[in-house]
Amino acid sequence: MPVHPRRAAVALAVTASTALLASACTGSAADGASDDPDAKTTITFWHGWSAPTEVKAIQDNVARFEKAHPNIKVKVVGNINDDKLSQALRAGGSNGPDVAASFTTSNVGKFCHSGALADLKPFLEKDKVDLDKTFSKVLQDYTQFEGKRCSLPLLSDAYGLYYNKDAFEAAGITAPPKTWSEFREVAKKLTKEKGDSYEQLGFMPNYLGYETVPSHYMSQWDHTYFDENGKSNLAEDPAFAEMLTYQKSLVDGLGGFAKLDKYRTTFGDEWGAKHPFHTGQVAMQLDGEWRLNFIKDAKVDFEVGVAPLPVADDEVAEYGKGYLSGTIIGLAPQSRKQNAAWKLIKYMTMDTDAVVEFANGIGNVPSTLEALKSPKLKVDERFKVFLDIAQHPESSTSDGAVNGSTYQDTFQDFAQKYEKGQVKDLKKGLEETAAQIDRDIAQAK
Repeated sequence: MPVHPRRAAVALAVTASTALLASACTGSAADGASDDPDAKTTITFWHGWSAPTEVKAIQDNVARFEKAHPNIKVKVVGNINDDKLSQALRAGGSNGPDVAASFTTSNVGKFCHSGALADLKPFLEKDKVDLDKTFSKVLQDYTQFEGKRCSLPLLSDAYGLYYNKDAFEAAGITAPPKTWSEFREVAKKLTKEKGDSYEQLGFMPNYLGYETVPSHYMSQWDHTYFDENGKSNLAEDPAFAEMLTYQKSLVDGLGGFAKLDKYRTTFGDEWGAKHPFHTGQVAMQLDGEWRLNFIKDAKVDFEVGVAPLPVADDEVAEYGKGYLSGTIIGLAPQSRKQNAAWKLIKYMTMDTDAVVEFANGIGNVPSTLEALKSPKLKVDERFKVFLDIAQHPESSTSDGAVNGSTYQDTFQDFAQKYEKGQVKDLKKGLEETAAQIDRDIAQAK
């Protein structure tokens, strides 16, 4: 395809702006951390939490830090999304954050590559932090990109399967399914159709369902998003075609995309009491550990069970694994209070009691190896399932990329077309999707 002058000019402009961003935002202990960490100062911390219980957990954690470091005051600003965070990090100045937290682990590649968050290596080396003794490999992987560590884990999330024990008993099902073949049969048994809708749906498989996105499904198949040369592996790794084919069979077997999607529009808010699992509209739900607190607050009227997600039929030995993600925290490269800011980051991510108290308050999985073993961690048998998933050697997360989650969005767009029946040639479609991902990454670089 010939290169149009206008498109070439835009590409050059993007490249130039990316280079400018990188040069403007790069920071390190050598050139930006000249402040005295023992002097009286105020630092600003931005985060994305907004629910009252979550905001309180943050405030309590910061209060503990301020008590331990009386010379440092922390101004906390909540409900900040990644777009606003990125704009502030680019702009710099006194109105931006010194410390920034994000829920989007898939954006770490973009943050590190562009220099939007500072390289933490000088601080880690100065304090002689042994990352291998502090965090699991998966958490270390998703907080760095191409060897640059621009963030650290601030609590983590593990995904599993919630199921309605009362519905299981009524259907004569004695245990949660371990393979996707078993899952398909269980989902059908739990489904009660009612005209062109449902009285009860075993599981909402559609990609627009709550948490049923391609990346969460893919965690249960051994897969590799990119090959050793950094090219998209969607068309070469058979796991992607296997997952897409299975998910579509689940959609078709439970009534078809249109019927399921119509039912989906009747669901309540994902973060409210009328979530479809709470109300009994669905009998099984893919979700993270935080759902336990929402279930408690919603006062559901049935017994809830928790188990790992099923695995591919030929991967039964890996049952117990799951998708992992979490909150990441980093340092603003243009901050002139980096030593003081680093103290907050280190405290929140590595102080065992601080991590445990925060995990207890917010209902997430602790992010350090020591915190996972702490006797102060409040766990029951259901929460323990998520702790086990978080520590399973085959649990995984999505790969990082220079353009963040763009490749996942491209994959999801294709997956949605496939589940609707709009794609007839799966192999060709995966090849075209992989080529688009490669073009997007090349442009971002």
